[in-house]
Amino acid sequence: MALINFLYYVVAFAVVLGVLIVVHELGHYAVARWCGVKVLRFSVGFGQPLWSRHLGRDGTEWVLAAFPLGGYVKMLDEREGEVDPAERHRSFNAQSVGKRMAIVAAGPVANLLLAILLYCFVFWQGAPELRPLLGTPPAASALAQSGVENGEEVLRLDGHEVASLQDLHWQLLRRASEAESVVLETRNLRGEINERRVAIAPTLAEFGLEADLPDRLGVTLFRPYIPPRLGSVSSSGAAGVAGMQVGDVVVGIDGVTVDTWGEVVTRVREAVGRSLGIEVVRAGRHLHFVVTPTEENERGRVIGRIGVGVAVPENLPQLAITVRYPLGESLQRAARETWEKSFFSLEMMGKMLVGQVSLKNLSGPVTIADFAGQSAKLGWASFLKFMALVSISLGVLNLLPIPVLDGGHLMYHMLELLRGRPVSERIQEVGQRIGLSLLFALMAFALYNDFARLASG
Repeated sequence: MALINFLYYVVAFAVVLGVLIVVHELGHYAVARWCGVKVLRFSVGFGQPLWSRHLGRDGTEWVLAAFPLGGYVKMLDEREGEVDPAERHRSFNAQSVGKRMAIVAAGPVANLLLAILLYCFVFWQGAPELRPLLGTPPAASALAQSGVENGEEVLRLDGHEVASLQDLHWQLLRRASEAESVVLETRNLRGEINERRVAIAPTLAEFGLEADLPDRLGVTLFRPYIPPRLGSVSSSGAAGVAGMQVGDVVVGIDGVTVDTWGEVVTRVREAVGRSLGIEVVRAGRHLHFVVTPTEENERGRVIGRIGVGVAVPENLPQLAITVRYPLGESLQRAARETWEKSFFSLEMMGKMLVGQVSLKNLSGPVTIADFAGQSAKLGWASFLKFMALVSISLGVLNLLPIPVLDGGHLMYHMLELLRGRPVSERIQEVGQRIGLSLLFALMAFALYNDFARLASG
């Protein structure tokens, strides 16, 4: 089971990485061909080729290489070897500055366009999400101090509609970098509309702009009161064999009073390998049963089950919703989502440089693989949204003005445009070394964070 689970995560990571690398390099490839540049090699991965084929009119070599964390498109270029005079006009360096900039920018732009398409598809098809219903916030949290009660649904944040609990998390993170407080328009279980001013600044000052900031502010999942009344009892299950029946109300387990169905589930799941003394009320009589939960494997963890289900109250609020929009609106929302997350990524990187955001937020391939597997288990919509987020991160990262990245090459081309002549090869060589050193340092930090998260569980 552990091996299958590991392979599941590896496959999910490979799909995410493979799609994003191929799309990025196809961006470079397509614009290079459109500009008339000859492409010599299209490689997914670096190092020793594991598979290669020469295809197309120009005999472009298509390669799958051993080290998969990246890829490249090699074009005809006089700076990298002799070029037949008859083909000089097809070399990269012979193109105008504008064409060279378009070819370089095409990779990151392709990643951003992919994110828009993925978000658009999810919005159009409809994704299952949680309603923005809030549970009872911790006593000292910002939401508790604002007066938020259990079961309040967030309708708007600073005037912007909140579509789901995930959307609430995102909007809080985005506004935290801009405002000291936000105003939540909420509706409680009695149907009353309230405005809750939530102070963000104190929590932000204490914990920083981290991904768990909404949790720190007091955003918790709404858990409606569900009485511990049995709605179904399997005749072959431990409870049915012991004599428990539909309609029984569980009032105690091992001498401890229980008030909600959630308490029953928790105690049964944890009772692996031991018997439980369960007290129920049936037609006004108190009855006692000794029940031994059967062991079941749930995602690699052994839990206890007794073969019963809850009687769901009729007035229970709907927790799950499907967020769906028409195609035109889906495209608009997808473009806005991509723009906002791109800008937020840049803002976070800037805050890391000046020390306002911890470098612990950097994630490497191990964390990405973990999130890829988790999102895949949640369903296709979560997986596609995760892929879109990573695609945005890849696009934004590659546009940074760091030598060896696409943004560094764009910087050189812009300087050439301003100066009227190319940047010297010596300066570019020094820049390459600095850029590689910086990237290796970032990768080391990211890998350190990955293993630190694994070590902390």
